[in-house]
Amino acid sequence: MNNSIRRRRRGALHIGRYGEILSVFVKYGFGDIVSSLNLEKYGNFTRRFIPRKAKEISAGKQTRWERVRLAIEELGPTFIKFGQFLSNRPDLLPEGLILELIKLQDSVSPFPAKIAIDITEKELKKPIAELFREFDEKPLASASVAQVHKAIMHNGKEVAVKVQRAGIKQMVATDIDILSFAVSLIERQYERARPLNITQLVDEFERVISRELDFLIEAAHMERFTRMFTDDPRVIIPGVYAEHSTKKVLTTDFVHGIKISHIDKLEQANLNCSEIAEHGTVLVLRQIFDHGFFHADPHPGNILVRRDGAICFLDFGAVGIIPPSLRYHLSILLYGVVKKDPQRIIRSLTQVARRPIRNIESLEYDIAEFIEDYSLTMLKELDIGNLLNRFSNIVIEHDLRVIPGFYLLFKALISIEGVGSRLDPDFSLIPHLEPFVKKMLRDNPRIKHLPYDIYFMLTDAASLAKDLPFEIKEIVRIIKSGELRIQFEHRGLEPLIVKLDQIVNKLVFAIVLGALIVGTSLVVRSDIPLQLFGVPVIAIAGFLIAGFIGFGLLFSMLRNRRM
Repeated sequence: MNNSIRRRRRGALHIGRYGEILSVFVKYGFGDIVSSLNLEKYGNFTRRFIPRKAKEISAGKQTRWERVRLAIEELGPTFIKFGQFLSNRPDLLPEGLILELIKLQDSVSPFPAKIAIDITEKELKKPIAELFREFDEKPLASASVAQVHKAIMHNGKEVAVKVQRAGIKQMVATDIDILSFAVSLIERQYERARPLNITQLVDEFERVISRELDFLIEAAHMERFTRMFTDDPRVIIPGVYAEHSTKKVLTTDFVHGIKISHIDKLEQANLNCSEIAEHGTVLVLRQIFDHGFFHADPHPGNILVRRDGAICFLDFGAVGIIPPSLRYHLSILLYGVVKKDPQRIIRSLTQVARRPIRNIESLEYDIAEFIEDYSLTMLKELDIGNLLNRFSNIVIEHDLRVIPGFYLLFKALISIEGVGSRLDPDFSLIPHLEPFVKKMLRDNPRIKHLPYDIYFMLTDAASLAKDLPFEIKEIVRIIKSGELRIQFEHRGLEPLIVKLDQIVNKLVFAIVLGALIVGTSLVVRSDIPLQLFGVPVIAIAGFLIAGFIGFGLLFSMLRNRRM
């Protein structure tokens, strides 16, 4: 039994949580959708578990997509994370909903410091006084998954202690079971939802959130980023204290800095915002194009600037990975836009699309129109966010289904351009992007590995040439000896076979029934002894049996028609 089926079965058991979820959706005006799922057949719990007052709450003046966001925020951590996860998939969701999901706030009220201390002591197996000289009970930040406390080590080092919320792992597991069960209902109820393959999305989300709940994975990400930027002293990645870290507690260096969005404080510290924008952009582009391992959410809250101008990245739970071949195709796409070459773009799209292009002429026209619209714009004035969003819409309209990592990458580029524009009104991402694109095209991984590819190709060809005469001789011998057997395997015909079997059975019953009625009718006209009311008993029995078979056949036909 696969994980999806197992989760769906468990999901049907969390009745109390279902009541909360359904109440929230009804509260925000989605009672029609709840009713359309026909949940009554699962125990009629819509009446038992949705409070009557929830049905009376008005939907308010918000738009439909705003109400979706408000409902998700009220449902808690798992749904907030799932909404943020879906905001990276403009190929599946309408633009209005994507814009609302981007607004989801992952900040909640902090939990008591005593709970944070208890979890820390339990995880690190020592009293808090032995672990830290000081532990600030007031959290620095609080989110749905964890909160951060400042502490001081016994050697005087300032650290940040990230503590996972109690029970969050079980809560997420329960909600994922429910999500899996819910999407299976939606896919059965709404035929248009099936091609979206929402079940696979839930599976992918489960993998992502499971990694975010393991702080040791985040610590490994931080160590990798540290190795990536050892040559640049202007990049700060907080150091990890491995002996003070577990899956639920993460202790790192505390970095004093100014949030990159606080322009006035940066200026008061005599920091050059234009230089910060340029340096931060280069750092993100190095992550993407040089290393293929990048911070997936470089929004202003996750970037600090020290007073010496060094840039510090925070929160490494979510990262993006781009293999060299994908980086190469991304470079071709961007280069094709800059050089106004639609053929180059289409050739690259055929490589990254996960399904054939159905109407290449229409796609070529849309790409040419897309390029023409930007042809009169100065390179430094090009809005990369608008450009990537427009390009994403073309990909979606033609149902190309590119690799989902593309959208995560687009989001990172759009985020960094937004940060750069806030720091410097004259900022443009394209001039910084162009050198990386050209370098990637020069270092084409296909050309770099061409000697190895040729070597292995020649080796395989030599092996084939060596074995081919023997293989052909063996095939001829099998044919001559009459040992050749051809096997056919059919797939997907089982439902048809079952249906044909049912039809044949009913046909046989109908023939037997007809024969029985005709035979009994002939017996009625005979003078066979043992009669009742002048009719032979055997004829009466024949009619009763025929009636029983006839009604059984009719009932079976009506039942199958309802199904």
